[in-house]
Amino acid sequence: MTLDVHPVRFHFVAHAPLRFEPGKASNTIRGAFGSILRRVSPPEDYRRIFEPRLESGPSGLADAPRPFVIRAASLDGAQFAAGESFHFDVHLFGTAVRWTPHFTAVFRELAREGLGLGRVPVILASVAPMPGHTLSLAACPSAPPSILVRFLTPTEIKSEGRTAGVPPFHALIARARDRVSTLRELYGEGALPIDFRGLAQRARAVSTARASVRHEGVERTSTRTGQTHPLAGFTGEIEYAGDLREFLPYLRAAEWTGIGRHTVWGHGQIDLICPAPSPKAGLNARLE
Repeated sequence: MTLDVHPVRFHFVAHAPLRFEPGKASNTIRGAFGSILRRVSPPEDYRRIFEPRLESGPSGLADAPRPFVIRAASLDGAQFAAGESFHFDVHLFGTAVRWTPHFTAVFRELAREGLGLGRVPVILASVAPMPGHTLSLAACPSAPPSILVRFLTPTEIKSEGRTAGVPPFHALIARARDRVSTLRELYGEGALPIDFRGLAQRARAVSTARASVRHEGVERTSTRTGQTHPLAGFTGEIEYAGDLREFLPYLRAAEWTGIGRHTVWGHGQIDLICPAPSPKAGLNARLE
C-alpha cells in the first residue's frame, strides 16, 4: 500500500514592492487558481483538477478531494522588495502529476495578473519539480512510545459529529486514513484494502498526553459568488502516546496531504516530531 506524492516549487520575482495578507496567502492563490484554470483549460481538465466528483466514499469526505494542495503559508504576512524572489509549493498526488503543465500555465497567468495585496505583477521565474515520494502505508516494525503533532496552519477535525478543540487520536487517524484512501481511489492504486472500522477501534487505545493549542479565525470571500466563508481551526501541538506502529504511516502521509477541512487552501498542515520531546519545565498542557 503506497501513495505517490509529486512536489513542485514555483519561483517568482517581484516587479514592485509586494506584501501578502497574514493568514491568507494559500487561500488567495487557490481562489485565483480556480478562476484562471477555468479560462485556460479544457472543461474536462478543469473538472478533473478543480471539481472532481466522488460517487461514494468515507463519510468524512462529502466532496471528492482535489488532486493537489497549495503550500504557501511561508508567505503569510511576508513582504518583498522589487527584484526579490519568493516561492510556494504545490503537492500533486498520484496520476495528477500529468497536470503539471496546467499548473504552470495558470501560475504564469496569475503572475501577470498579480499577487498579494493590490495584485502586484510578478515574474514566474522557474518551475522546479522536486524529488517525488512513494509513501508506504504499511505498519512500521517499531515506533516511539509517543509523537508530537504540530499543527502549523489552522486545522479543523470533527469527532462524534462535532468540531474538536483537541481531537482525540482516533478522530485524527480517521481523517488521515479517509483522505489518503480517497486520494488513492481517485488518483492512484485504489481505495485502501483495510478494515476501516478495526483500525479506528485500535486507534482509541492511543491517548492524548498533553496539548497546547489555540483557535485561529480566518475568512475567505469567493471571487465567483462573492460569499464569505469561515476558515477557522486550531494551531499548536498535541502529544499522543501509545502503540503507534500501525498509525505512523498515515500521519507521515498527512504531512504531505494535509488533514481535516480546506486542505487545498493550505489548512491542516502538520509536522511530526518522533519521538515527542520532553515538555519544557513548567509548561502546563492546555486542553481546549
